[in-house]
Amino acid sequence: MTTQIPLMQDLDLQGLRTMIRLDLNVPIKDGDITSDARIRAAIPTIELALAKGAKVIMLSHLGRPDPDALDGSFTLQPVAKRLEDLLGRSVYFCPDWLNGITDHEITLCENTRYLKGEKLNDDLLSEQIASLCDVFVMDAFGASHRKHASTYGAAKASKQACIGPLLNKEVEALTQALSNPEKPLVAVIGGAKVSSKLGVIESLAKICDHIIVGGGIANTFLLASGENIGQSLVESDMVDPANQILNLEGVNVPLPVDVITAKEFSSDAEANIKTMDDVADDDMILDIGPETAMLYKNIIDQCRTIIWNGPLGVFEFEQFSEGTRFLSAAIESNSGFKIVGGGDTVAVVEKYQMTDSISYISTGGGAFLEFVKNGTLPILDLLKG
Repeated sequence: MTTQIPLMQDLDLQGLRTMIRLDLNVPIKDGDITSDARIRAAIPTIELALAKGAKVIMLSHLGRPDPDALDGSFTLQPVAKRLEDLLGRSVYFCPDWLNGITDHEITLCENTRYLKGEKLNDDLLSEQIASLCDVFVMDAFGASHRKHASTYGAAKASKQACIGPLLNKEVEALTQALSNPEKPLVAVIGGAKVSSKLGVIESLAKICDHIIVGGGIANTFLLASGENIGQSLVESDMVDPANQILNLEGVNVPLPVDVITAKEFSSDAEANIKTMDDVADDDMILDIGPETAMLYKNIIDQCRTIIWNGPLGVFEFEQFSEGTRFLSAAIESNSGFKIVGGGDTVAVVEKYQMTDSISYISTGGGAFLEFVKNGTLPILDLLKG
């Protein structure tokens, strides 16, 4: 897959300003990083560049700040501190980096999404970013499905561009895993990003024996099947595509028969187990019920390959985490090949201490699904050319 693409490990970086676009988009609560998996995954790339004599300039996005209303809540400063701890070296944090980067061994630039043209892949911004380096390294698998200025535009505009070892490793592992999966194959797709995953589910339906849906996605499928979902998170305009998937031959898409509901979305909301027939108009579905969890476990138990992206309920709230915990245990005990992708899913794996049981953990969410869907990514197509 990546044989025609320039690799960072093959380049001479001695004395060169080497800009590495990483995925340091980690969950932060009250200024504390709750999972540093993506930071840890980037450390070998940074250390390799340093060993090659590079002056390392790191870029990353964090969250979804509004460039017109910045309040500092999405700053990468906590990430700089964590990088220092893990590298055992000083990391210079540069807030106003577009106006020039002073000479340091390791620099972390402020959140790329603070820049107005970032998500638009603005040509001028891309050229500005590229002008700050001698070599541009794309190593942010988690952002490699987006054509943004700091991921795609800068690579296109730079004097020399390549991919880093983490992106290369991700692509090789996923290619190997998806080229000839051992059957039966189940995809567990949860989370709140409904519209962004329905297209992927359509592609997975062509190779999967079973697709288990959870979270907001399951609500859309439940609505498509005629169930009352009360005040639950849903995308009504995606009901027709969901209905088409439910009617496909050759793939089983089981839906919840019971759910955990609440009257409000909060950490102290009262949880109630209800069958689908008992869901009230003012209920919010926040997890799968115990009967559904057992139904899904039975499917997982019989499968030899598992693709998992997204929790099945609001696992951050203890009373709505049981469905995700129960299925995590089923996945952990399965002896087949198991691929996990997505920040929330990795957080689940860490929470339930099941990292060692997973065959491959991807650092990307959307990129993971995009690659599963298309077998390539925009940055790979660009650098192949």
